[in-house]
Amino acid sequence: MARGTLIGSRIRERRIAQGMRQADLARAAGISASYLNLIEHNRRRIGGKLLVDIAALLDTEAALLAEGAGAALIAGLREAAGAAPDTGAEIERVDEFTGRFPGWARLLAQTRARVTALERTVETLTDRMTHDPHLATSLHEMLTTVTAIRSTAAILAEPGEIAPEWQARFHRNINEDSARLAETSRALVAYLESDGEAVSETGSPQEEVQAAWDAVGHHVPALEEGAETDAALAEMGAELSAGARSVLHVELARYAADAAALPMDRLAASVDRLGPDPVLLADDLGADVAVVMRRLAAMPSDRLAEPVGLVTCDASGVLGYRKPLPAFPMPRVGAGCPLWPLYRALARPFVVVSDLVRPAAGDGTLFCAEALALPIATPLRDRDPVLQAQMLIRPGPLQTGATATAEDVGSACRVCPREACRARREPSILAGAARGAPVF
Repeated sequence: MARGTLIGSRIRERRIAQGMRQADLARAAGISASYLNLIEHNRRRIGGKLLVDIAALLDTEAALLAEGAGAALIAGLREAAGAAPDTGAEIERVDEFTGRFPGWARLLAQTRARVTALERTVETLTDRMTHDPHLATSLHEMLTTVTAIRSTAAILAEPGEIAPEWQARFHRNINEDSARLAETSRALVAYLESDGEAVSETGSPQEEVQAAWDAVGHHVPALEEGAETDAALAEMGAELSAGARSVLHVELARYAADAAALPMDRLAASVDRLGPDPVLLADDLGADVAVVMRRLAAMPSDRLAEPVGLVTCDASGVLGYRKPLPAFPMPRVGAGCPLWPLYRALARPFVVVSDLVRPAAGDGTLFCAEALALPIATPLRDRDPVLQAQMLIRPGPLQTGATATAEDVGSACRVCPREACRARREPSILAGAARGAPVF
């Protein structure tokens, strides 16, 4: 049923909520009760002055009767139904449901949004607990300190006399260990309560570099204008550790080389004509596909109709450079989903591996994922090449001739809700939850 034909249902719901009889409303509006009955059952259209008059009598606005709960609420319910197709929700009647029960509709939409946020939080915290070196070090230090305090306290609690000098030493040890435990606990609480934007000084170099790229939006104007890599490193890496600066220097050098090979203005002109397909762009520009992928990821957000993401990995599968998308989560460190085209590309160097993927815990959005693996070092005689794969992620369909069936993928096995997965490496903490279903 079209949204415009539900005005009558909204009038009826509003009238009943106010305890007004149909005959009384009809008389006040200057129409017959039978005509109002046809309007309320959506058998007669209503608009203009009559709609304004009835809205005034019901102490509401005509726009609310005409538009109901609004397009955003309806879109939210459609998204929730699309994320859980096995529930059998009647998507074609969502407008009717929203118009008749706006309160329940808002509750469902808000619950869906809350569940999605909680799933993302669980994913982030689980990944952090599993791989965060600072967290592991802090917990180890806390356990060591607690053990030391307990051992000292056990000695003091034993029967018998203890020499005054030894007793003073034990008391001093307990005091020092307690102070250290309190300091470690405060630092750990502050770290866990942080918003995740800043990286601790004791974080891994990869996390520090990731934060540095996020801070500049993965776009470095100085290198676009031909500045030296060391100058960009001095600006972006001023607060980084030595290890992180080393990693960032390599990535900035590659960025500078890409910018020199394919200027942003030239790429943008081609994107305006052909869209963000890296293969078509590479053919049009006479550039390497890998360079085009990286340059697309480096484009400012206002130069692309929709943002794109990029992730790299080495032959061991460990992720390196990451530019995630909000609807396509990636683990902070370690390996990603084994079903990503990123990993299949390692087995097929020089071939662009394309697939249509759908994040298992997302809102049902489809992404085009295209990956390419290339050697990163000069070939040596009788030695296998050292490969690095990169995967460009962008919303939208694949080009004609590519795989049409969408593959459900996750970010990492530990936080993937898919129960039946041929590539699962370890059990999920979300076991038993279907894709997109609430997790309580």
